Amino acid sequence: MRKGGEGRARLLLVILIVTSLFLITLDLRGVKVIEGFKQGTQTVLSPFQRAGAVVLNPVKDFFSDVTHLGRTRGQIKKLEAENADLKIKLLNRKNADGQLQQLESILDLAGTAGYKIVNARVISHGSSQSFSQTITIDAGSNAGIKKNMTVLSQFGLAGVVKDVYPNSALIQLASDPAFKVGARIAGSQQIGILSGRGNRSASLQLLDNSTTVKVGDVLLARGSVANRPFVPGVPLGYVSQVDNSAGAVAQTATIRYYTNFSTLGVVAIVVSGPTSDPGDALVPQKPRVAPVPTVTVTVTPSPTASN
Repeated sequence: MRKGGEGRARLLLVILIVTSLFLITLDLRGVKVIEGFKQGTQTVLSPFQRAGAVVLNPVKDFFSDVTHLGRTRGQIKKLEAENADLKIKLLNRKNADGQLQQLESILDLAGTAGYKIVNARVISHGSSQSFSQTITIDAGSNAGIKKNMTVLSQFGLAGVVKDVYPNSALIQLASDPAFKVGARIAGSQQIGILSGRGNRSASLQLLDNSTTVKVGDVLLARGSVANRPFVPGVPLGYVSQVDNSAGAVAQTATIRYYTNFSTLGVVAIVVSGPTSDPGDALVPQKPRVAPVPTVTVTVTPSPTASN
């Protein structure tokens, strides 16, 4: 039995060897038997390959999308951080430009009047135990600032120094209800007392009722002895309303401050007053209004029909 099995195995091996040699010989002679076999095999396997691709492509796309999503989120966060940084820089630039503009106006005002000033930045707005309308500045006694000195804004009076520290000072704003300053009307020189109301409006009480005050009149600071607490000639505001109550002992009016106290970024403290009263030199110029062009229309009568 074993001999018979071994004989068949040898015969099968011989057949396989002969067949292989035959196929190799045909292939060398140009007969594409093996190539046809390859094509047939590819034809049979191609549907399975396509099916595998259909199954595996979504999986590949999923992991690719996850990878790209992580990168996209990182880019978005980076762009958001850069955008926030640019906004801060833009805001700081706008604040710096606004402060520079305020400082230029203050220097023009002080130069015209002959005030010697110390510039300071406003570092906080708030109230104290004694006053309800105050600001704190970043300059103090080390810069030569003392109590009861006049404080200027770009448009005129801002307030008066109340407390001084080495590197800061507390300023009582002119809007404070407890604030009072001697005032005079530019031109007529009518004098009175100006009192704060807690906003940009103030009350004026004239000491002489013989002169009539009118809307639009400009008020300037009268000045104090030795220029403290107020130097002369500082613009205060203008008359926005007149109270003509019958029988009133003194005439009163409502004043609109030139200074916008909520937007103060830079102020100046007058450390030395002028050698002479500037008079009305600091009266703000009224804005020029361009004339309205006029148009002349000439009407030509139509000819009448002759009878």
